[in-house]
Amino acid sequence: MVVKPETLVGWHRKALQLFWRWKSRGGRPRVRGNLRALIAEMVRENPTWWQRRAASELALKLGIHISPRIIRALLARRIGTSDRRDSQRWMAFVRNHAKAMVACDLDVAVTLRFQILYLFVVVDLGTHKLLHVNTTPHPNATWTLQQLREAIPSDHRYRWLFRDRSGIFSVDLDRSVEAFGVAVLKTPVRAPKANAFCERLIGSLRRECLDWLIPLGERHLRGLLREWAAHYNRGRPHMSLGPGIPDPVPGGAIPRKMHGHKVPSCVAIKKKAILGGLHHECRLEQAAA
Repeated sequence: MVVKPETLVGWHRKALQLFWRWKSRGGRPRVRGNLRALIAEMVRENPTWWQRRAASELALKLGIHISPRIIRALLARRIGTSDRRDSQRWMAFVRNHAKAMVACDLDVAVTLRFQILYLFVVVDLGTHKLLHVNTTPHPNATWTLQQLREAIPSDHRYRWLFRDRSGIFSVDLDRSVEAFGVAVLKTPVRAPKANAFCERLIGSLRRECLDWLIPLGERHLRGLLREWAAHYNRGRPHMSLGPGIPDPVPGGAIPRKMHGHKVPSCVAIKKKAILGGLHHECRLEQAAA
């Protein structure tokens, strides 16, 4: 059989490939499906991580030792590219910037004698904490500016204030707020969802307080609002926080000896009535010896 030297060399290389494939048929063990899914989830939830950070996280915290090159190959096959993702998730972007934002809004309440009282609320968008709440029968720009002064401290970290286009927000009020170092952002016309945090807060205020009570007057309503605000900030669980509490009471951590379905004998459950018993807050206290 007459062949060229190049053909013979090609046959030898092909035979060598087959030989080494047979000799290394055991190979490196495949990465299991659950570990591949875990790696993809870690990189997806942490866009600033890549193969080396993911490998270090697995080795130091989970005891799983895997090469960064294997992680890179797995991700290239799973997401279709081996390039690093430089973008962050919108939810992380919004949460990081919400810590520098506050929002305010107005609502109304009706007393026993059918007097219309206006409620003014200021909320921190990052922690969902109710910074200030007050009521008046005749709101104006001067009164509103005073409420904002009481809500925003001098050493604040806020950069933006969201408000609607109500007539009580005058140009002079916006200038005074900007003197605090806070820029005023107006919501679009007839778009209440643009101030969704305040709308949701006012909805909770109605469902949990005003819909169950009849204010006797301005002083009575102000007392109810302050009591509910303390409950909202320090005793009411917020599902949007994980669940969590915007301003938890110091020392209210759960003991480490707590069991999922059993309260240890060293602590006792105490209840506190809110708004005359409309709500009850539960907390743990050390039991008497």
